[in-house]
Amino acid sequence: MTSRATIRHATEEDVPTILQLINELAAYEKASHEVLATPSTLLSTLSFPSNPGKGYAKTLLVIDPDGHCAGMALYFNNYSTWRASPGIYLEDLFIRPDYRKRGYGKMLLGELARETLVIGGKRLEWSVLKWNQPSLEFYESLGAVRMEEWVGMRVERDGLEKLSEFGRGF
Repeated sequence: MTSRATIRHATEEDVPTILQLINELAAYEKASHEVLATPSTLLSTLSFPSNPGKGYAKTLLVIDPDGHCAGMALYFNNYSTWRASPGIYLEDLFIRPDYRKRGYGKMLLGELARETLVIGGKRLEWSVLKWNQPSLEFYESLGAVRMEEWVGMRVERDGLEKLSEFGRGF
């Protein structure tokens, strides 16, 4: 036990906790029916300190002074062509409701900012649901800027199969 919260990278042993946090976040966003993650898929797609070259995303966990997991930040590297530099994209930041207003979200974002600087990155980016006003206000209080001129785009499921046909040429 420590006198303050700590942040560490998740290990393979943390996968059940990561999945639980993903499900809690999905419930908060009223999208539990969309979660397809399983312990097996997380083990095969996340990167861990024991094998940092494997996987596509990393997870930071914030651990409270009593040793309980209070939340996570799941992220991956991206790249800016205009800046010719790497960056970090924050896929999910989630603090369990009982742990909010303790500075844990700020701690996780601070650690991500440090990791961005360590890799020579120029920006840390993420998306926020338009209806999530508490999160929008929190991020703006930390200096984050809304990217109003950008629209998020996505292709998934059957759309990926259809779009992949264009890769075969004409």
